[in-house]
Amino acid sequence: MDMNEIKEIFFQECEEQLAELESGLLKMNDGDRDPETVNAVFRAVHSIKGGAGAFGLDDLVAFAHVFETTLDCVRSNKLEPTQEVLKVMLKAADVLADLTNAARDGGSVDQARSRGLVKELEALANGDIPTPSAAVLVDVAPKPVVAAPAPTDESGFQPIPFSFDDDFGSDELAVDARPEYEVSFRPRSDLYAKGNDATLLLRDLSRLGEMNIFCDMDALPGLPDIDPEGAYFKWAISIKTDKGEDAIRTVFEFAEWDCDLDVQLAGSGGSSSGEELPMVPVPFDLSILDDGAAPAAETVEETSAPRSDVAAAVAAAETASNVTQLASAAARVEKKEAALAAAAASNAAAAQNSAAAAAAGQTIRVDLDRVDRLINLVGELVINQAMLSQSVIENDNNGASSINMGLEELQQLTREIQDSVMAIRAQPVKPVFQRMSRIVREIADMTGKSIRLITEGENTEVDKTVIDKLAEPLTHMIRNAVDHGIETPEKRATLGKNPEGTVRLTAKHRSGRILIELADDGAGINREKVRQKAIDNDLIPADANLSDEEVDNLIFLPGFSTADKISDISGRGVGMDVVKRSIQALGGRINISSRPGQGSVFTMSLPLTLAVLDGMVVTVAGQTLVVPLTAIVETLQPEAAAIHSFGANHRLISIRNSFCPLVDVGRILNFRATQANPVEGVALLVESEGGGQRALMVDAIQGQRQVVIKSLEANYTHVPGIAAATILGDGRVALILDVDAVVGASRGQSLKPEISYAAVG
Repeated sequence: MDMNEIKEIFFQECEEQLAELESGLLKMNDGDRDPETVNAVFRAVHSIKGGAGAFGLDDLVAFAHVFETTLDCVRSNKLEPTQEVLKVMLKAADVLADLTNAARDGGSVDQARSRGLVKELEALANGDIPTPSAAVLVDVAPKPVVAAPAPTDESGFQPIPFSFDDDFGSDELAVDARPEYEVSFRPRSDLYAKGNDATLLLRDLSRLGEMNIFCDMDALPGLPDIDPEGAYFKWAISIKTDKGEDAIRTVFEFAEWDCDLDVQLAGSGGSSSGEELPMVPVPFDLSILDDGAAPAAETVEETSAPRSDVAAAVAAAETASNVTQLASAAARVEKKEAALAAAAASNAAAAQNSAAAAAAGQTIRVDLDRVDRLINLVGELVINQAMLSQSVIENDNNGASSINMGLEELQQLTREIQDSVMAIRAQPVKPVFQRMSRIVREIADMTGKSIRLITEGENTEVDKTVIDKLAEPLTHMIRNAVDHGIETPEKRATLGKNPEGTVRLTAKHRSGRILIELADDGAGINREKVRQKAIDNDLIPADANLSDEEVDNLIFLPGFSTADKISDISGRGVGMDVVKRSIQALGGRINISSRPGQGSVFTMSLPLTLAVLDGMVVTVAGQTLVVPLTAIVETLQPEAAAIHSFGANHRLISIRNSFCPLVDVGRILNFRATQANPVEGVALLVESEGGGQRALMVDAIQGQRQVVIKSLEANYTHVPGIAAATILGDGRVALILDVDAVVGASRGQSLKPEISYAAVG
């Protein structure tokens, strides 16, 4: 493991901290005032700041520091977390995520937005709630570093005023109003070995107030005697701040075990050692950490003027510092495990909840490619186990043989292995749902609407592959609901609705699938407008006789949009057709339920995994098909008295005093030219989303088994009415039936993925 791998682990932990941060802020926005929730939010920002400091991510550290200060005001009950306050903090969480992504991927961040939010956070910490527009207009320019003459002490040396300001600098405070603290800071070699940097710590300390600093170099040996992993400098710091001693010690929180630190109120007794240490006044320059700005020449000249030997000491210190920095970089690579252990210990100490940490399950991070390879191997194991069983059955008529018994045990073990491997890939949908919160906030701001997102079932688990592909369709649906569905606050008020609109995102398991619903309490679908827009765009004929459900589904047509003008959010006719295709690519389906004036509900039904499924192996016109078991309600042996004709080409089957359409699968898929005799086959009663129940007629049932899904699109091409393929125990390829496509075809729809209304009239 090298430094890059350690850094990657840090960014992975940042993702978890950012998720916890947003989750906590949303809980607070919902009225949760539990101190542990506030502490969890504070710890998330603090942990990101501490880790970013170790890697020199200055912009991230600076913003996190301001954010952390404001959260500390909430934690100490100095700031009430009202809706306005939390709105600013949620935006700050978004910027913190952007800064993290930029640090990891090398991108850029909107500096104007960052500076504006810094000003808003600082105003909140000072008890003021600024307007967003005013905050954005504030120009935060870096203040120049001025080397002011300092009073000379008895030894004739001048203290060097330490000043560090950047784009996130805080407002100046009156000197007389702040107490003065004396800080003694001596790093040990372990501090550098664990990836910490004394200059970054001093930089953070400088943000607390006005600071003067002396560097003690008495322990610095000659260049031949320098230990590359040694630590020779000590700093004596005088700082005027109203933040208190706790704020000073917080700066050194991640390094307190690897340094000698003493903090005293000026005049309260001096250093803990009781002796006055001789100090060599060295100009301490941190300009290399501030956009590479060089120190002012006047400052160096004024400082080095009193004694000529000080210049030599400065040169030696700079040389030794360079050697020490290079050695520290090498030590970080060699002692990476120690750095990780120290970071974990710091986080645990900050959490102040060791009991809960001990009770939590241990986890490891594994590359997803390794898990994929394992799943593929288990899939091949299932296929080979099925082939072996098939061969034994064909060559051994004694069903009670020891070989058959061993194969049954092997089949059970294989099933358990596969279930366990699939459980490894199963993850909650919470990360995707949390990502939608930011999208709602941003689009609500763009449209001037007030919208509340409510999520339910965030811990519902689904295959990692499905989760990765959910983000795009959910994003389009959220944008559509906010832009088209929810009315403006003024209009909602005139309609007697709550000015704040509600979007509800839920996930739940049902019949071996996952159902994701997106509901809003907006205006619903204006069917007359949708229909007329489709006619104007030549998407349907003017005399098309469409049901309400079919009109609602028109919004999934490519190029369809009801927006009156093109904007940054909508109007180009791309979005909902992407949703339809994305869901279909996952082997799922989507339905719409809308009530004018009350809102719309979009329901997505997706498979829990894209790797395996339990299916019923059937025969249709000499072809072997697999029907997903989750779609089958029951199997029937039709009787002649239960079959009824309806029209020229339709038949119904009577099931418990109700009639159900009978669908000949072989005829729908063009396996045969004429309809088969239902009495000679088997009926599978299936239930599809939005299509109700249908009885699928097949010739025979071969059995039930677990099959490994193989994509047809990736290996061949799309086949209408077929969802995927699999390999049977005898080595033959069997097609997995797309039940929803077959049911849709029985209702007059096309088997093609695109919606067609040519036959509707």
